Amino acid sequence: MRIKLIGICLMFVVGCEINHQEYSIEAFMNTTSIGGASFSPDEKSILIRSDASGIHNAYEIDIESGETTQLTHSDSTSIRPLSYFPNDKRILYRSDQNGNEIWHIYLRNEDGSTQDLTPGENARSLFSGWAYDEQSFYFTSNKRDPRYMDIYEMDINSFESKMIFQNVEALNFADVSNDGRYLALNKTHTRDNSDMYLFDREVGQLKLLSSHEGNINHSPAGFSMDSKSLYFLTDANREFRYLKKYDIATGAIAEVQREDWDIWYSYLSHSGRYRVTGINADSQTEIEVIDKVKNRQIQLPQLPAGSISSVSISKSENYMALYHGGAKSPSDLYILNINTKKYQKLTDSMNPEINPDNLGNAKVIRFKSFDGLEIPAVYYKPPNASSKNRVPAVVKVHGGPGGQARVGYRASTQFLVNHGYAVLDINNRGSSGYGKTFQTLDDQAHGEGDLDDCVWAMNWLKKQNHIDGNKIGILGGSYGGYMVMAALAFRPDAFDVGVNLFGVTNWVRTMKSIPPWWEAARESLYKEMGNPHTQEEYLYSISPLFHAKNITKPVLVLQGANDPRVLQVESDEMVEAVRAQGVPAEYIVFPDEGHGFAKKKNQITSNKAILNFLDQYLKGE
Repeated sequence: MRIKLIGICLMFVVGCEINHQEYSIEAFMNTTSIGGASFSPDEKSILIRSDASGIHNAYEIDIESGETTQLTHSDSTSIRPLSYFPNDKRILYRSDQNGNEIWHIYLRNEDGSTQDLTPGENARSLFSGWAYDEQSFYFTSNKRDPRYMDIYEMDINSFESKMIFQNVEALNFADVSNDGRYLALNKTHTRDNSDMYLFDREVGQLKLLSSHEGNINHSPAGFSMDSKSLYFLTDANREFRYLKKYDIATGAIAEVQREDWDIWYSYLSHSGRYRVTGINADSQTEIEVIDKVKNRQIQLPQLPAGSISSVSISKSENYMALYHGGAKSPSDLYILNINTKKYQKLTDSMNPEINPDNLGNAKVIRFKSFDGLEIPAVYYKPPNASSKNRVPAVVKVHGGPGGQARVGYRASTQFLVNHGYAVLDINNRGSSGYGKTFQTLDDQAHGEGDLDDCVWAMNWLKKQNHIDGNKIGILGGSYGGYMVMAALAFRPDAFDVGVNLFGVTNWVRTMKSIPPWWEAARESLYKEMGNPHTQEEYLYSISPLFHAKNITKPVLVLQGANDPRVLQVESDEMVEAVRAQGVPAEYIVFPDEGHGFAKKKNQITSNKAILNFLDQYLKGE
């Protein structure tokens, strides 16, 4: 009997391998991407964004029935809903033109008519929240000077706006006190050094709150309910950011909360009863909600296969909107009754045709790099990979500089995993989330240690008995795209192929052509990457375009024509230079995209092209 059972088990295992199902990119794109959660004034519906139409639009979900209604109908540019109005169901949303990042704030009336509240062909405006009395909202705009985001307040009865702070020092707006008197701002000097300021509107005085020596970050995290204190995050004397509180009248500072990882954000609910804190714990978000009245932590629902990534609390503080997802499942929206603890699922984002068993789990791993430094990464193993079915692999590099590979659902990643490619999403030195020392290790050393981390990731992959060590490629977008081209140009024998999505290839041009509204980050970028006006030779030396003669491996390049960060000419010239070497260089330009591809039809085209390219040049089919 035991022999028969063993035989049945073996047949089942073999059957699982044989029955592994591959899905088309169209099937993956039938999965819906959603985000945002603004409660209506009567708390009977929630405003979200969704790409169910093929591009992000505004949708409304009726909480009781679960019925979803599409509110905007753009088919050309993404719409990001911002909020319901405080006392009616008009909404604010923002949109640009095909990815050019010139954002405007729009009003949608209940009859469906719309109005641009922040017109101007080259003026960029960003919503910054409602005034506590709900008679106005705040926004920033560079209409006065393209370099500086001034702060405005718009009356919601007349829709007339007034400037309340003229920004001439490239400061970043953070918050307004509930009484409207104080503005909290910060200034980024470098990635590891920033200051915060308090502007007193009553006396017109701007005050530096964070005088310090050395490299310390300070960023406002919101005012207290009585407008007498300012909470802020800092990494003073620590590797990770923690929460402190500044008393405006006395200048006294007290520590509020610290964790073993960076506190990303911390904010209070409408009356101040609840404090919501997000912690970046080893590539995953941990949410903590504290009931300040009962002085205890709220127990969030224990949902399967994933984690809660964000929380929004309604104005009445009776309800909580939760986003939950995992590596095999995109985020879905839940509603929790805080008083009864009952919750319900409002969305089903995953295409039901896709069986999660055919996707890859995410595992946080670590490996030693060339100098012994431990490098974290997120690993996705194809479910049918084994020592008898060894698969090719791709080292994936995030954007930034200073981004982070995180555990979560990525249709593009799971599409590759489902089709038999292992993906190692690497957090090379210079990535955020692992302490300020780790994050600064690549400053003005790009294409060196950070690139070698990617190369040494191959050593870890080759040790896995289910990996074909002779078939390893590299893929990345934006800064990750630069790392792809740097790998092919500066470590030409390491990887077998490269996939570059809108990556920088000429740092001299890129640093001289950064958008004017990045003025607040200019010095930080110069400190990390190099000043193009004084260090052109260094930037030339790390730019793959000028070392294309070294490239011998096939590359696929994808680019948006409207990209304001990485101009199309970057990719045009790189592809031309590679082809001049007689090396295969496939190239796709999307005329209606910017920095990243927002439209599903273009995501289908790009992901299909990536798989076909890898199948031809890496897998060898």
